[in-house]
Amino acid sequence: MQMQKITPFIWFRDDAEEAARFYVSVFTKAGEKAEISGISYYSSVTEKVSGKPAGSVMTVSFNLAGQEFTAINGGEPFKLSEAFSLVINCNTQEEIDYYWETLKEGGDEKAQICGWLKDRFGLSWQIGPAFIGKMLQDQDKNKVERVMAAVLEMKKIDMAKLQNAYNGN
Repeated sequence: MQMQKITPFIWFRDDAEEAARFYVSVFTKAGEKAEISGISYYSSVTEKVSGKPAGSVMTVSFNLAGQEFTAINGGEPFKLSEAFSLVINCNTQEEIDYYWETLKEGGDEKAQICGWLKDRFGLSWQIGPAFIGKMLQDQDKNKVERVMAAVLEMKKIDMAKLQNAYNGN
């Protein structure tokens, strides 16, 4: 298998393996190919610079729907924020509902807006229809404005409401 050119590297305090296993389970249950592809551990050399005990999980490589990621137990001082998010492009409302309900569990309810949510590990996700990009790039600025107005009123994206706004209904 050829290594992808760019791999998102996600910093967790100390629950990288738990997060990766959770994400793999979410995507597997949705019928997507997802797996843990490797785990590395802190050594006596790396424990000195990291403050993490030798033998504890350092990184977890995992794949979600063909995209490789690496999660690291990096400790302090960095924290996940909305400055980085993962987008799930969905083809049906059922997909949106599934990912939304599954990923929001235990997350920050205040971070749920306009199709965005923050999961229980602090990772931000954008869950919406695959077609929204085309809607927002339409040459008809009235359509774009109506779609954006509809999005701004939602927590979880409702595909039918977006389509109605786009069509002017």
